Amino acid sequence: MSNTQYPISQVVALAGGVGGAKLAHGLAQQLAPDQLTIIVNTGDDFEHLGLLICPDIDTVLYNLAEVQHPQQGWGRADESFQVLEETKRLGHDAWFRLGDRDIALHLLRRQMLDAGMSLTEVIAALARRLGVTHLVLPMSDQSVRTIIHTPEGELPFQEYFVHRRTEPTMLGMHMAGLEQARPTAAVSTALAEADLIIFCPSNPYVSIDPILALPSVREAVARTPTIAVSPIIGGRALKGPAAKMMAEVGADVSAVGVARHYADLLDAFVLDQADRRLVDAISALGIRSFVTDTIMRDKTDRARLAAEVLSFAQSRKPVP
Repeated sequence: MSNTQYPISQVVALAGGVGGAKLAHGLAQQLAPDQLTIIVNTGDDFEHLGLLICPDIDTVLYNLAEVQHPQQGWGRADESFQVLEETKRLGHDAWFRLGDRDIALHLLRRQMLDAGMSLTEVIAALARRLGVTHLVLPMSDQSVRTIIHTPEGELPFQEYFVHRRTEPTMLGMHMAGLEQARPTAAVSTALAEADLIIFCPSNPYVSIDPILALPSVREAVARTPTIAVSPIIGGRALKGPAAKMMAEVGADVSAVGVARHYADLLDAFVLDQADRRLVDAISALGIRSFVTDTIMRDKTDRARLAAEVLSFAQSRKPVP
């Protein structure tokens, strides 16, 4: 790696899911609050028990606040489930497991939204209350919902992912509400001012693509230096259905498949040491690559990977 560096003062991370939240937390350990903006997918959001649930945003907030469940990476640490158990006793099909602390946040979000606050304003308020100092932005204030096409018909993402445990084959997907949705002013400003955009190791289809599909976002990303971290290691996803989805739509289930998915937008790509043999295939796409241990087992790993991503992104090492 070259020691020649160029300055990066504004970093935008595109994130969703546990992998995205982990790297966002690592980046927050390396960058000051005025240097990092995390734009989060809202395509997974849905209404449940009259509450707006924002799984990806909440997972990012909990990880940045360091209050997430340490094994799951999502949900809250030291969680209890008295509300869930009581709803089950009263006849509710409690397929989506909400803890009591989690419900408290959802109740406050519902109250603020009903008072007329935008989702962006609500997330900023919740972040402050959780002690999160870095900027976390929903990709849009308008509703966008990921719908999975299956042989059984169309399923909202959480129905497919949680209730059905990704059992149905994915034939395709679309994003309901996308035609009316726009990136927020804060999202557009962050992208316009970014010196570097990082694609976190999130599901390309249901975490990153919804962000890129918003008007003007893809064009803004294409104008900015970019680097992605592969969510696929050794042909498998550490979390979530990314590998299954890739296989079912006929994509190459590998780090190369991820790089190819983003190829027209990427300058650099980070892959795990288990996939070192794929470097030449990624270079053939015109993308320079960096091999390291990308598994984030703890807080130290998150900070280390974030530092390596930032360092490689700043290097001027050419494609081999």
